[in-house]
Amino acid sequence: MRIGIHLRHWEGTPHDLVPLAREAESLGLDSVWMSETWGSDAIVLATWVAAHTERIGVGVGVAQMPARTPANIGMASLTIDHLSGGRFRLGLGTSGPQVAEGWHGTVFDHPLDRTREYVDIVRAVVAREAPVSHEGRHYLLPAVGGTGAGKPLKTNVRPLRPAIPIYLAAMGPRNVALTAEIAEGWMPLLYSPEHAGVFGGPLQEGAEGRDPVLGPLDVAPMAWVAIGDDLEAGRDAIRSVMALYIGAFGSKETNFYRALVARCGYEAEATRIQELMLDGRRTEAGAAVPDRLVDEFALIGPVARVADRLQAYRDAGVTTLLVQTTELEMIRAVADAAERGGVA
Repeated sequence: MRIGIHLRHWEGTPHDLVPLAREAESLGLDSVWMSETWGSDAIVLATWVAAHTERIGVGVGVAQMPARTPANIGMASLTIDHLSGGRFRLGLGTSGPQVAEGWHGTVFDHPLDRTREYVDIVRAVVAREAPVSHEGRHYLLPAVGGTGAGKPLKTNVRPLRPAIPIYLAAMGPRNVALTAEIAEGWMPLLYSPEHAGVFGGPLQEGAEGRDPVLGPLDVAPMAWVAIGDDLEAGRDAIRSVMALYIGAFGSKETNFYRALVARCGYEAEATRIQELMLDGRRTEAGAAVPDRLVDEFALIGPVARVADRLQAYRDAGVTTLLVQTTELEMIRAVADAAERGGVA
């Protein structure tokens, strides 16, 4: 199992991610990843990190599809891939209706069909085998209804590689099945080794239609981490962020994180956390996250305990674990735990 570090996105005060990426590289970790919400730009952060590292894989996880056209993300991907010497990995996600419509001004509908079309166009751009045209339900290349002067184009930059690995952020059953069918990698959040079976059916369904040229699916969940001798302090450090995702990321009717936790057997707990968050009672929502939920969905506690948990992820079929942190000492502790557990 490979270990990567997910440096997330700027939240509040901007900070330089380069020292963190260099530390991960010096420790021999597999990759560093950047994300975005409605502030910092994942593509820009990834380019900055790639320019200041030499060997480590660099990924965006995830870039929001509503924020850019497929051709645009294809251009960005082949550019960073050249600048990094072939180290780039592209993670994509549909985001959610609040961000897609409220921030990017795009309609959030038919996310599965949109994702399939988007990935097809990105791959066509990077492959550069022919001028890119696409006649889909959501994307038309060339566009229809304009001047009529548009024509299929082929990127005027030769790509470094004929394909760049594409990862999809997916948690719902249909989206997971699509990922297993069309993507090189899968990036779930709130993944528990104890409940890996909730994804078994969709993964198998998608694998049945998978093109062998894609190779095995890289199962690359993102995991929160709080390593330290004080187990209770570690749990408390994670509760509030778990409550935020379970209770407030999305609307009451459309929250993929809450739905996933409920499918893992925490229906009552997820409902209560969401009620408290939507009522503005954040402290109480965090307190409502039970110990068992934190223990199953995050890496917490002493290094030896985390080493055991890393083995559990590996045994559940995880091939790349992306540990979310922006602390140097935590990166070092993760590398220590991986070495002790013999998993990386």
